[in-house]
Amino acid sequence: MHLQRALKALLCAACLVLGGTAGGADLTGTVAYTGQVPQRAKVPITIDQYICGKDKDPDDLVLGPKGAVQYAVVWIDNPPAGARWPAELPKVEMDQNGCVFVPRVAVVPVGGTVDFLNSDRLLHNLHSLSKDNPSFNRTQPRGRTIPITFTKPELVTITCDLHSWMKSWVVVAEHPYYAVTDAAGAFRIAAVPPGKYRLRMWHEVLGDVSREVEVGPQGAAATFDIKTLKAPVQ
Repeated sequence: MHLQRALKALLCAACLVLGGTAGGADLTGTVAYTGQVPQRAKVPITIDQYICGKDKDPDDLVLGPKGAVQYAVVWIDNPPAGARWPAELPKVEMDQNGCVFVPRVAVVPVGGTVDFLNSDRLLHNLHSLSKDNPSFNRTQPRGRTIPITFTKPELVTITCDLHSWMKSWVVVAEHPYYAVTDAAGAFRIAAVPPGKYRLRMWHEVLGDVSREVEVGPQGAAATFDIKTLKAPVQ
């Protein structure tokens, strides 16, 4: 019995790593912004400065070396037939730490739950600007976890009414072929079956861009090189 449980756990872990699909190869790449970055002022902090500080750098466009873009969402817009999340959905958490949401962008499966945390020694507030999923507006003291389940695909903005500069995004995804770029602007979508796909990228100030990509038995690589801003930056 213990061996069967162990094997089942290993299979579930493998499904999570592979995005819920057996076989396939990695689709990897980077997102970079190579256009001109406007002069940006610090964001003033007017409340709870003992935790939040007096000001902060804008975090709607986080760039690394060579314009690497963090927190861009990349996904396959025409996923392979039968694409679905594993039965055991991955655990997703979003913390409020230092008066910012960490991470700024999180992907959750349709039907999955985000555990919203508060690590700060003060009161926060969770306010969703959702349309397809039920909206919520809840206060959150330190140490309390608020689980929210999302049942419909949507890009949901989350704010804190008590701290106006705080914003994050929850991407409710129908299938597992999604990724969020890291600090190096890199993404990895695992276990993609060979085929031709439409790859899309979304970022809150860079907009929505798509391109065609062909994945072979050894995988594929794709680069998004963005030169213009689609929305104002802070």
